[in-house]
Amino acid sequence: MDTVTTPRAMASEAQGYADKAADNANSAIRSTQNVANDAFDRMSDKVDDVRSQAAPMLNRLSSQAEQAARRSADAIRETSAQLREKAMVASDQTVGYIKDEPVKAVLIAAATGAVLMALIALMSRSSRNV
Repeated sequence: MDTVTTPRAMASEAQGYADKAADNANSAIRSTQNVANDAFDRMSDKVDDVRSQAAPMLNRLSSQAEQAARRSADAIRETSAQLREKAMVASDQTVGYIKDEPVKAVLIAAATGAVLMALIALMSRSSRNV
């Protein structure tokens, strides 16, 4: 015995399939949204973890950079003071030598000036030839 399916029964059956398909699609969408939300929550937690771990490291690096800059500035100040002291000693020794040996000091100064003038003249001539 064959059962004859009426158009109304076929439409009802098709409507049932369509409703089931729509329900399945909605269920799949909700499931996908839940999975995506969970993934975003985990990713957000990871970002927060990385941020909380990076902050102390960045603070430590910043502190170390400040300390290095301070040490460098102190070293420059100390070196500058040492150079200033050496210049003062050399100046005092020069003044002492000039007081003790004035004629020799004038002759040395004149000879040094003559050598410098000869070098300048030589360099200016060679630069004009180039």
